[in-house]
Amino acid sequence: MKISPACTKVVALLSVLGGNSVNAFSPSKASTIRISRSLNTSPSALASTTVEPTAAATEDVATSKPLEPKSTVAAIPKFAQRWRKRTKQLATLGPASDTFEMIETLFLAGADIFRLNFSHGSQEQKLDLLRMIREVEEKYSHPIAVLGDLQGPKLRVGEFSNPNGEVLEQGQTFRLDLDEALGDSTRVMLPHPEIIAASEIDHVLLVDDGKVKLTVVGKGDKDQHLDCRVDVPGKISNRKGVNTPDSVLDISPLTPKDRSDLEYMVGIGVDWIALSFVQQPSDIDEIQALITQHLPEGAFRPAVMAKIEKPSCFVGDNLENIVDKCDGIMVARGDLGVECAPEDVPLLQKQIIDECRKRAKPVVVATQMLESMIESPTPTRAEASDVATAIYDGADAIMLSAESAAGKFPEESVAMQQRIINRVEGDTHYRSYLDQLSMTKKSTPADAITTAARQIAQTTNAKAIVCFTLQGSTVLRVSQERPTVPILGITPFKETARQLAMSWGVYPNLPRSGSFGFTSDDEDFFNYENPATDGETDDDFDVVLKNACRAALRKGLVNDPNDLLVVTAGLPFGTPGAANVIRVLPAAGPQCWDGICRVD
Repeated sequence: MKISPACTKVVALLSVLGGNSVNAFSPSKASTIRISRSLNTSPSALASTTVEPTAAATEDVATSKPLEPKSTVAAIPKFAQRWRKRTKQLATLGPASDTFEMIETLFLAGADIFRLNFSHGSQEQKLDLLRMIREVEEKYSHPIAVLGDLQGPKLRVGEFSNPNGEVLEQGQTFRLDLDEALGDSTRVMLPHPEIIAASEIDHVLLVDDGKVKLTVVGKGDKDQHLDCRVDVPGKISNRKGVNTPDSVLDISPLTPKDRSDLEYMVGIGVDWIALSFVQQPSDIDEIQALITQHLPEGAFRPAVMAKIEKPSCFVGDNLENIVDKCDGIMVARGDLGVECAPEDVPLLQKQIIDECRKRAKPVVVATQMLESMIESPTPTRAEASDVATAIYDGADAIMLSAESAAGKFPEESVAMQQRIINRVEGDTHYRSYLDQLSMTKKSTPADAITTAARQIAQTTNAKAIVCFTLQGSTVLRVSQERPTVPILGITPFKETARQLAMSWGVYPNLPRSGSFGFTSDDEDFFNYENPATDGETDDDFDVVLKNACRAALRKGLVNDPNDLLVVTAGLPFGTPGAANVIRVLPAAGPQCWDGICRVD
């Protein structure tokens, strides 16, 4: 047994990236070079996210010459923690963050996903933002997910004759009707007959985010009006919002504007679509059908995220069915906090997160996480604790809304979230909290493989779990296990890599055409239903395993040739969900062990 020349180069390159693997990321595109030139590999199989050594640097290592400090990747510690977190960060873009420079800044500060809020701005503005995000993605060769958020129905009262509105007194009767006449202190138009039809005696209506509380005490013939008692007095004015916590409304979650925005999202290629105003599982069926209708032929299907903000989602088995039908969940605590008792929201948040983990679906906790940082460079201690609680609960991602979209300190808000993430994930209690939730396993080979991968990685002190996946299902199963090591997701589809950016602990690898055994012919490469593969021999699988080692090196997940990786894959390649192979191999490659490499 001899050490092959190729292995010598791998060891040399690993040595160049030695030290703390945390430092294996740099924002400098100019200093990024192709590792393939040193390894004599095809550039199409590689996608770098790190500063990689030059050929001269490689020769210096091979001859034991000292390296200049400027040739190491530790020269830019500002971004050292960029790849060392499990919980993902979602930042909303808006007037404060609508330039390439700011999007790049937020990405480098920790943002993994960017949210385009279609409640504000034009469709063309969202396309401009999407293009800038893709430019940042291309610059750093790292997949970035884009979430398009639909506005959903906005239920509002009509207008008053007094432009300043009216003040309602406690105990008075106030009518909501369909009359288009301007309102006064006794009545106002409610231009939503669905609310009147669905409301029953003793149902509660909340106006202006709960500042005014009305209880239904009477209902007109043919659902023409509601007579309400004012239980919480206050001012009511033009076009204030109405929440209906006790009623399931017979309306679609998709308005005409939403349907137009949805078609536009599908056309421009967003990775995730968030559906507002979800009341019941059938709402997910509706948006899935529309996506199928508008999806261009041969295009990759966007993932659907249901925003949980209505109490009806918790009736019976609605929550379980909603999670089953969609691809991810957002805990939209704004409207949820209005329609549910404030003391219930933390419990509901934990319930939603646990349900998503049991079903291997990513979950995002959103709304008012660092609200004070819209105006202040630092959060309140209560806000920091709120963010930490979501992380301890096991959320896949945490979101910023106005903080990054319209606030004065968008970069500081993202950086603060990342600091809290790193602090919590370094706490010894964090692991014990993650392990408390018992998972119900399916009796499938794929689930057995992913469970074994977690156990083997922990037993062998492996540096990472590497998953080869087509549409992400295997990676999601591994993420569900919440392993103690990073999950490197390798896929031939950039769209899958982007969608996986939402999932806990996953380091998605942005592919190039021809990666890990897939053909470089674009027509075959983008056949998502039946992807083609190159060859079927054992040697091809060795090439796949070598690519796994290279990808782990580029992500900075290994820094020694003897570092171990646990690799899962499905044979034959091109079979979605067919995880049936598990291998343990050193970072030096599949033909090496304990520093000795086989030469055929």
